[in-house]
Amino acid sequence: MKNMIQISPYDPQYQTQVVELILKIQQQEFGVSITLEQQPDLLNIPNFYQQGNGNFWVALDEDNVIGTIAAIDFDNKYLALRKLFVDTNYRGYGIGKKLLNFIVYWAMKKNVKEIYLGTIDKFKLAHQFYEKNGFVRVTKSELPTSFPIMLVDDIFYRLTVPQLRHQTE
Repeated sequence: MKNMIQISPYDPQYQTQVVELILKIQQQEFGVSITLEQQPDLLNIPNFYQQGNGNFWVALDEDNVIGTIAAIDFDNKYLALRKLFVDTNYRGYGIGKKLLNFIVYWAMKKNVKEIYLGTIDKFKLAHQFYEKNGFVRVTKSELPTSFPIMLVDDIFYRLTVPQLRHQTE
């Protein structure tokens, strides 16, 4: 089961499951008082995320959405990491790491220079996860001016994307 997880680009057939997973984690697990109406991106994923170098992916156990990760393209050289969530029943199996590695490799293939993210102070385990995976904490003033800041974000991170090595003949 948990070793057969696949990561796939978002498809509208997963919208209900994506919304339910994210809201459950935000509201019930972390007590964040955020509604679907305050996240219009979740009802318009193709137009919000699947543009330029951005995308939205789901981690699937068969046809069940058990994780999400998204990237917003900004300035054609940066990505804003969003919506990294893993169902509580699937944590501890490396799914978050697999999703993060997937997006970093995507960024490498797209020649993205850096990935930025905003989060909130309450998500201590997320901070540890990002730091363990190479993200460096930055101040709000160090963000690119076009970084799409969420109102609730008060902590920010940056990852310099490794560049793919091109073989020469």
